Amino acid sequence: MAAENASGYIQHHLQNLTFGQLGNGNWGFAHTAQEAKEMGFWAFHVDTLGWSVALGMIFILLFRTAAKKATTGQPGGLQNFVEIMIEFVDSSVKDTFHGRNPLIAPLALTIFVWVFLMNAMDLIPVDWIPHVAMLVSGNENVFFRVVPTTDPNATLGMALSVFALIIFYSIKVKGLGGFIGELTLHPFGSKNLLVQALLIPVNFLLEFVTLVAKPISLALRLFGNMYAGELVFILIAVMFGSGLLWLGGLGIVLQWAWAVFHILIISLQAFIFMMLTIVYLSMAHEDNH
Repeated sequence: MAAENASGYIQHHLQNLTFGQLGNGNWGFAHTAQEAKEMGFWAFHVDTLGWSVALGMIFILLFRTAAKKATTGQPGGLQNFVEIMIEFVDSSVKDTFHGRNPLIAPLALTIFVWVFLMNAMDLIPVDWIPHVAMLVSGNENVFFRVVPTTDPNATLGMALSVFALIIFYSIKVKGLGGFIGELTLHPFGSKNLLVQALLIPVNFLLEFVTLVAKPISLALRLFGNMYAGELVFILIAVMFGSGLLWLGGLGIVLQWAWAVFHILIISLQAFIFMMLTIVYLSMAHEDNH
């Protein structure tokens, strides 16, 4: 495979199916990466949104089916799996969350399973679903990514949703004054009111950066790990098109080895996203005043 062909292949597989306003004023799908870039902020990544919703529906249907068929007798495989997931998440919440809120456990379960399903799409060979999209659309150059968590828009969207809950519960539990005091009166304090007033800008700068860093780190950690994993799979796929038998054979070995290792990564990243969400919400429920 020529270097320019390999580069084009990689760039094609890293480009989302983007819908937005074209240069002529009409709305439609971008045909090139440059067109997608020119669409600006209000462009939609249709593949990311589609797979996110589809995998979310699969999660809901699986757990709803398990709930409807639940029995006190000998449980089936699906019921056993759902019960294990619920017990795992419930124990994680009990060990980490120190407040009282019936929303936290369902939220943690949703985050863990949903993020895991989105991450798991990375285990599907990189050409299978894009090739189906090409056949359905009739366009052999159509963009179509299948791992929503490799799109920073998706991970940042989830992180900002968690951030909104952090702000909401911080104000609800501590009051608006307590929340503002937490941002302005810590970590440095003084019994002298004048000194304390002088320390407010410093405290606010430190605490505000810490607060804003929560959703950013939450989003970029998941995105970075999954994007790197996807890129490795694409680079391995390039080896199959090299035309060299030994390189193709090496690609098969690397494909299986990386897939096995990647199972740990997708599970770990879903767990980390869930645990950090629980920790941040637990901090929001702590009233130190």
